[in-house]
Amino acid sequence: MNDFTDSVKYKSHRIWQYICSFFKWLLFSLVTGAIGGLVGVMFRICVDYVTGVRENNYYLFCLLPVGGLVIAFLYRITKLNGIGDTNLIITSVRSDKKLPLILAPVIFISTVITQLFGGSAGREGAALQLGGCIGNNIGKVFHLNEKDLHIATMCGMSGLFSALFGTPLTATVFAMEVISVGIFYYSAFFPCIVSALCAYGITWVFKLKEVSFSFDAVPNTDILSILKVSVLGISCAVVSIVFCLSLKYTHKYAVKFFKNEYLRIFVGGAVIVVLTLILGTRYNGTGISQINSAIENGECLPYDFILKIVFTAITIGFGYKGGEIIPTFFIGATLGSLLGPLLGLPAGFCAAVCLVAMFCGVVNCPIASLVLSVELFSSNGIVLFAVAICLSFMLSGYYGLYTGQKIMYSKRRARFVNRNTK
Repeated sequence: MNDFTDSVKYKSHRIWQYICSFFKWLLFSLVTGAIGGLVGVMFRICVDYVTGVRENNYYLFCLLPVGGLVIAFLYRITKLNGIGDTNLIITSVRSDKKLPLILAPVIFISTVITQLFGGSAGREGAALQLGGCIGNNIGKVFHLNEKDLHIATMCGMSGLFSALFGTPLTATVFAMEVISVGIFYYSAFFPCIVSALCAYGITWVFKLKEVSFSFDAVPNTDILSILKVSVLGISCAVVSIVFCLSLKYTHKYAVKFFKNEYLRIFVGGAVIVVLTLILGTRYNGTGISQINSAIENGECLPYDFILKIVFTAITIGFGYKGGEIIPTFFIGATLGSLLGPLLGLPAGFCAAVCLVAMFCGVVNCPIASLVLSVELFSSNGIVLFAVAICLSFMLSGYYGLYTGQKIMYSKRRARFVNRNTK
């Protein structure tokens, strides 16, 4: 009788734990998603506004070096030099590193400045930093323990990513997958998807358009098409390595030759100004219009993907803020649009395939990349997308945008490796 009573008490206690955990994470995720959604809406409005201002005032890009000095000053006075980047957010999920709340407004302002004056950067870097910082600090308000704070950080990341890109499922999977490749943080699934959907709902309230693209034709899923798409996946793996190395070595040598952060960021801005005067404003900012042209019309210049790598490597490497994901979309879309006609495939379709395959190559997240392909392009041709994604993932090796990311298991065999990306 005592054993039966103890068993009932134990099971009742376990049920109660699950109920409490469910409502704890539901409340936390709704609060985080709502705050993240509002911040994301404000951020999108600001970035879109300053982008419009820059496009209507051609020579505004000439002030990029001055904007860089402001960014360097912000990071100096807030003592964020050397720690205020996406790697801090990623490593905080696996460790007890603290995320200073001041990081949120600083990365917000710095990214807006970069976009206003035409730096070649995206906005997802700010989304991950803003979201991770917000989630982590809301977790402290909720008195979450250290382990739960890790989930709180991922929860905030998924909320901001969803608000900025309008892709809640990708935001959920990406936040769970990007930290440690080969390991999914399943305990974060419920909080992340609730936060992502809540933030996504906030963008609907403010009538912000979600990111989506369309292309005309999808080839049949046959052996020939698979072989041709395989060429795209392999090409994206190679270009993703080149992109990651360009970012790494540009930053390494910028720091080596310009030890003063004010001089470094000013020189980087000046180089972008000179390149823009020579080549035009095509490679400044996020490049969303060029991505649209490549996917919807198959239009690009043969050297677009190369010059976008150059512009982005200089912008990020010399200290401007933003992100590398939308530039990655640009590089992938223009590469695919260039290769498509050579392979006898529709240029717009190839641009779409290379966009997600490049994304996979630089972030090492194949599942999030496949989900992204569905959210951006629907499920048409999903098998072909999957072929390109898996090849880009495998052949891109241990390279990645985020050196704080861990590759837990080998991409070639069932072996535990536990190494940082290069």
